[in-house]
Amino acid sequence: MSQDRGFGVAAGLDVEIAIRLAERCEGLGYSSLWSNDHPAAVGLDTLAAFAEGSERLQLGVAVMALDRHQPTDINHKVEELGLDRERLWIGVGAGFSERALTTMRNALPTLREAIPGVRLVLAAMGPKMCALAGSGFDGAFFNWMTPDFAAGARQHVHAGAREVGREPPPVLGYVRTAVGPDAEERLANEESFYRDLHDGYRNHFARLGEPNGTVGVAEPDRERVQAELSRYAALDVVVVRGLASATLEAMAALAEAAAPEAP
Repeated sequence: MSQDRGFGVAAGLDVEIAIRLAERCEGLGYSSLWSNDHPAAVGLDTLAAFAEGSERLQLGVAVMALDRHQPTDINHKVEELGLDRERLWIGVGAGFSERALTTMRNALPTLREAIPGVRLVLAAMGPKMCALAGSGFDGAFFNWMTPDFAAGARQHVHAGAREVGREPPPVLGYVRTAVGPDAEERLANEESFYRDLHDGYRNHFARLGEPNGTVGVAEPDRERVQAELSRYAALDVVVVRGLASATLEAMAALAEAAAPEAP
């Protein structure tokens, strides 16, 4: 299976840093750049900076929660920022909605109509959400998975596609990645926050059954980082979610260590 590699950051990265990071990632052979989206910063704004710093990279936000963003508002923001829809992946999820699966199933037709010309990727962790991604979305986006768990989740995506007689869409996913002497601490801090964020994450980490600080890649050097990333063979696109301080030097160093091609 051919595999692409993307690089992802937290929304709100300084615009000048984001522009220069995009230039660097394009030169390193990444296929895409990604931002998350959270109440303090809109991921699409970060994508606009990435667009300014790159010419060919695909741009994705993963994910925009539909309990905070209306589809029409998302489309308005894409228009306002002048983002190229052909380069764009819009990741969506249920956020804190109580009936997440029903919410996302019902939302798909509205999303298609309201945000034309983009690829819609569904945040998916559990079996039913993975199957829904396979049956109707343009991709499944995984988060906080071990390589083995991702392989099982991929099968649910493919099963959902088979059920409706379509080719399975690509499977993408964040792999939290840190490099250097404090890598394990960075991963553990990030993971501990998500483990208790809401019931969806609590249930997911319970299914994983892994100790805190182990779901991702935390290694001292490029060679070890590459070896660990290569284990995520179940993903068509490994999105390296950078755990580094929000400076160009730190982010670029991590991007180089995790790059698909030698810098």
